[in-house]
Amino acid sequence: MKLTILGCYAATPRSLTNPTSQVLEIKNHLFLIDCGEGTQVELRRNKIKFSKIAHIFISHLHGDHFYGLIGLISTFNLLNREKELHVYGPKGIKQAIVFQLKISNSWTGYPLYFHELDSKEPQVLYEDKKVSVETIPLKHRIYVNGFLFKEKPGERKLNITAAQKNNIDVAYYQKIKNGSDIKLEDGTLIPNEKLTFDPPPPKSYAYCSDTVYKPDNAPQIMGATAMYHESTFLDAQKDLTKPTGHSTARQAGKMAREAQVDNLILGHYSTRYPDLTLFANEAKKEFDNVLLADDGVSFEF
Repeated sequence: MKLTILGCYAATPRSLTNPTSQVLEIKNHLFLIDCGEGTQVELRRNKIKFSKIAHIFISHLHGDHFYGLIGLISTFNLLNREKELHVYGPKGIKQAIVFQLKISNSWTGYPLYFHELDSKEPQVLYEDKKVSVETIPLKHRIYVNGFLFKEKPGERKLNITAAQKNNIDVAYYQKIKNGSDIKLEDGTLIPNEKLTFDPPPPKSYAYCSDTVYKPDNAPQIMGATAMYHESTFLDAQKDLTKPTGHSTARQAGKMAREAQVDNLILGHYSTRYPDLTLFANEAKKEFDNVLLADDGVSFEF
């Protein structure tokens, strides 16, 4: 599982920083999460083959999280894309994008599907044999969701030595990896756990931006491999979190501790602060494994 940060700063784009956007590579999928201004430029800068993106997840309809979407959709058309594209986001996102396509007479030549959201309860948005994606209801000034990406358990690993020792024909190997017990010709039943090794634990990634501190989300994301949580402010400006609908770095640390995640990634920093290590220092008062997002940085788990 690999996460590439394309932008992770709050609100206004600057010459050296970008608003929110990131790419998650998981089980041969390439998911785009939020799409602030400059996203397609950063995709190129980071050498990401964005033609492979088939699913885009938009957390909410503030400009720093989706104003790059119309440009990316239009560029796909210029590149003669044929593969369908699915966009998941709050109710209203279809109207916002279709209106721009209409007035610019730039209808896509590829299938474009919108999946509009208005539920305040977690819901599964995408699922296949390898991965699932569900919403994480957050709390901001407008309707917003985070997203939880989860690998499904892989097939068990064949213990070839044990299989050969029991003279099991290779024709049964896939059946064994699928979890079946094996009955020998003499009637002996060999339990699957004696013929296989456990698969690697499935990984998961929780994306939480933008939101106030919301500890009731902890059970849903419990034990996630990594959690990205907005940390717009430091504790000295904690009084700003309620009117703006944001969190502090320390609150992000509390959330990581309560959800017992493996790693906390901080982001969505206010540009009022000169040094990102200030965010890490405050979060570490609550949680040890703190990573700092920054434009162009990748994390592999």
